[in-house]
Formats: sequence, C-alpha cells, structure tokens
Amino acid sequence: MGQKVSPIGLRVGIIRDWESRWYADKDYATFLHEDIKIRDFIFNKLKRADVSQIEIERKDGNRVNITIHTAKPGFVIGKGGADIERLRAEVKKLVNREVFIDIVEIKNPDLVARLVARRIADQLERRVSFRIAQKRAIQSTMRAGAKGIKTAVSGRLGGADMARTEGYSEGNVPLQTLRADIDYSHEEADTTYGKMGVKVWIYKGEILPTKKNNK
Repeated sequence: MGQKVSPIGLRVGIIRDWESRWYADKDYATFLHEDIKIRDFIFNKLKRADVSQIEIERKDGNRVNITIHTAKPGFVIGKGGADIERLRAEVKKLVNREVFIDIVEIKNPDLVARLVARRIADQLERRVSFRIAQKRAIQSTMRAGAKGIKTAVSGRLGGADMARTEGYSEGNVPLQTLRADIDYSHEEADTTYGKMGVKVWIYKGEILPTKKNNK
C-alpha cells in the first residue's frame, strides 16, 4: 500500500536543494535550533509580505547568510532599506551572530504552493466558501502555466458537526515521478468553526538530471 510522504523531502538531493546549507559537527543541534528560530521569526514578522521560502547558508560558525524569497520585495526592504536593516539587526540579536540578508523576488506567486495555500486559508478565515476558494486558486494557477494542481481542505467544512476532507484537482500531479517538479505546502486557517487545514500540490513540469547538472 502506498504511503503519503512530503513531495519536497522526497526530491531533496535529486531535483531539489536543501533549504539549509551548512556543515557542523558538535554544533549541529545548535545550528538546527537557530535555523528553526530564524524561520519562525521571519515568517511571523513578514506575514503580509508573501514570503514563500527562507534559505540559510553558513560559511563559518559566526556568519549566517539568509535568502528570503518574497512576492513583495518592497514591503520587506522598506523605504531606503530601513526595514530590511531593522530585520537584520533583530535576527542578529536573536542568534548572536553576523547576519546578511538577500531578497529574491518571486516572479509568479500563482505557481508557489505556500502562497496559494495561504491565499485559500485567508479566504476561509473571511468566511468564503471552501469550494469557491479552491476553485479560484486552481483557475489562477493553471492560467499561470502550471501543468497540474491539487488542493485539499480539511476540518468542519461549512460548519458541519463532523470534520471531513474535500479537494479538487486539475491537470496531472505525478507524485511518484521523482523528476517531476512538484511544489507542496500545508497551511492552517483559524475559522469560527475551529482550525482548518489547507494542502496544495503544484506540478510545474519535469526537471531532467542532465539539465540540473549543467546548471
């Protein structure tokens, strides 16, 4: 019987790279907890900036390079770079190391699973129908050029007494094909009926190993 695994973790080292890139021996646990703290802090601080991914790289023990992927770079940078400098100082205080932050703009947010899932969750919190929210997301993503998308919403849908899961899909989402470029994310919505879970899978096409190696 097939088991459900994270499409991202399954493809790390094959067509995806690690989001944390560093080597540590005795400091492994320290660096791991620091990475978790950094990501939690930045995601909470930049909730409205449509941040999809935070990459962390360490060249040595006292220098942390952070790359923030966002659909709203101006919101993160601020006027004259004031906001990003303030963020850098706060992260530096959090981990007590030298911190450098780079910003990468997301050209097409409709192809990023985390942003699509967050958009569905935001609509659920505003009492939009879970069916309408999912269908809107699917239409936007397919128009943006995706090969396929699958969504699922779980919880007390429509205020029902018993929780259930309902989802929609369009196109192909080959979860077992390792060369398939599939983005996945899980978000939560706080509604009047309790927590609702939102899952999104987006298939963007295939990545061949030869192309990856040539890069």
